[in-house]
Amino acid sequence: MTRGQEPIEKLIELLARLPGLGPRSARRAALHLVRKRDLLLAPLAEAMAEVARSVRPCLECGNLSTAERCAICADPRRDAAQICVVQDVADLWAMERSSAYRGRYHVLGGLLNALDGTGPEELGLPRLAERVREGVSEVILALPATIDGQTTAHYVADILPEGVQATSLAQGVPVGGELDFLDDGTIGAALRARRSL
Repeated sequence: MTRGQEPIEKLIELLARLPGLGPRSARRAALHLVRKRDLLLAPLAEAMAEVARSVRPCLECGNLSTAERCAICADPRRDAAQICVVQDVADLWAMERSSAYRGRYHVLGGLLNALDGTGPEELGLPRLAERVREGVSEVILALPATIDGQTTAHYVADILPEGVQATSLAQGVPVGGELDFLDDGTIGAALRARRSL
């Protein structure tokens, strides 16, 4: 490797660590960025530096924000009696894109996993329990249908005070989904969650 390639190799190595990018995709992305230095590379570097300086987790829910409280937590029009528990910020953003939910959130940042050493404290579950005692009537568990996701959901449901309803998102056949392409677990969940027409 020549000396002039070292920064590019470092860029490729860092890009390859991103989800969905392997070494070949990272190499193509890095070369594209370098070719479009003024249009993409410089603005991207500035945007990344600004995010590193100013974006932090919301102190209330864990969403990303430039303020201590995110826009969702600061919005008085949101239903404070509902908290939707999600695994990470990407899940919160997905819920917001749907425009179907108008309550508050709690971002766990992971799932309970004894092997990884991820316990209730690491997920902010004591903070969630405090928030629920402040007038919440329903906690919606929007967690993955995995063993860790279901373990976490059951743990959260168990720590809720009496009178607070724990619900979960329906699981099953997606809109436009074909049965032939679904796994057995999804079909089973859809069958158990069936309703009258």
